[in-house]
Amino acid sequence: MQTLRKIALVVFVLYVALLGGLLEVMRQPVVFGKVMSKAPGPLLMVIPFKQLWFIARAGHLKVGDPAPDFNLPTPDKKAQVQLSSFRRQKPVVLIFGSYT
Repeated sequence: MQTLRKIALVVFVLYVALLGGLLEVMRQPVVFGKVMSKAPGPLLMVIPFKQLWFIARAGHLKVGDPAPDFNLPTPDKKAQVQLSSFRRQKPVVLIFGSYT
C-alpha cells in the first residue's frame, strides 16, 4: 500500500510539473506551437488545455483601463499608425479576430 501511495504521489507531482511547464510555455505562443507540434495525441485527453490557456493569456487590463499603446502599419504599408495618437480625439474600436 505504501508503494502505491508513493507511485501516486510521484505521478501527481509530475502531472503538476507538466501543467506548470505548459502554463509557462503558453505565455509564449510561438514556443507553445513548437512544443505542441511534438506532443503525443493522448496528452490532449489528460491536460485541461482550455483552462490553462485562459489563465496564461488572461492579461491584466480591467474595464476602464487605457489600452496599451502599439503601432500598426497602414493598409498600403507606407506608414505606421500609433494608437495613442487617437487618444482624446475620437473613439477607436479594436477588433481582434480571424477571417480565415
